[in-house]
Amino acid sequence: MTSRFNAAAILLVSAWTYIAFAAVPAGGQQAYRAPRAADGKPDLNGIWQALNTAEWSLDGHAAGPGTTAALGALYATPPGQSVVEGGLIPYLPEARAKQQQNFAKRQTDDPAAKCYMPGVPRANYMPYPFQIVQSAHSLMFVYQFADAIRTVYMKDPGPAPIDSWMGWSVGRWEGDTLVIDVSGFNDQTWFDRAGNYHSDALHVVERYTPRSADTLLYEAVIEDKNVFSRPWKISMPLYRHIETNAQLMEFKCIEFAEELLYGNLRKKSNP
Repeated sequence: MTSRFNAAAILLVSAWTYIAFAAVPAGGQQAYRAPRAADGKPDLNGIWQALNTAEWSLDGHAAGPGTTAALGALYATPPGQSVVEGGLIPYLPEARAKQQQNFAKRQTDDPAAKCYMPGVPRANYMPYPFQIVQSAHSLMFVYQFADAIRTVYMKDPGPAPIDSWMGWSVGRWEGDTLVIDVSGFNDQTWFDRAGNYHSDALHVVERYTPRSADTLLYEAVIEDKNVFSRPWKISMPLYRHIETNAQLMEFKCIEFAEELLYGNLRKKSNP
């Protein structure tokens, strides 16, 4: 009798163990369920920031000197791993030559050096935080750099009225993932300080997926038939600022770029 009872107990425990492990994803952890906003969608409100070196180059890169030798190591390029799926951006041959020209002139030609709005996806991985303000009908992305801003419409308002630096963003939810289709770009932004660039045919599809209370997985598929041989993808985590009184600080950088933009117009005094 005792042996029958023990056998039944073992079978019951085994069954519960199987059920428990079957409910756990292959990664070994239960799927994270984000807190909900008033409309039942994941709540992405907060201040976020990437912690990587994608701003210097999306491709993998070694440490290197900065563009001004007199500054020594202060503005040297930090080393970093590639955030590009497959390792390298798939340029068309003639477009790769243009990227290399951009790199050689990055000190003066990088649009961000002139305090232009950084564009998408670059705005999300610059070394500056950004804030997501979410409602049922739209989301607002507010970036510290250059006071850039963009609205994500959750109901498609139609095509972009004009090409712009930050594009035209239309969002939708796929489960707990916010998917944003971004088009309507001009060709006046770069992807990073390495001169990686695009044309006005750029199309970006972004995905923001909560992974924990304080992290998002950010992914972006990028296509531009004028510059790249195929669509390509970047991915990285974004981290929530959790410090007391976290907030975006004012960073109106145009005054820091005046010499670069207008220094050649200064009236020269007579000798």
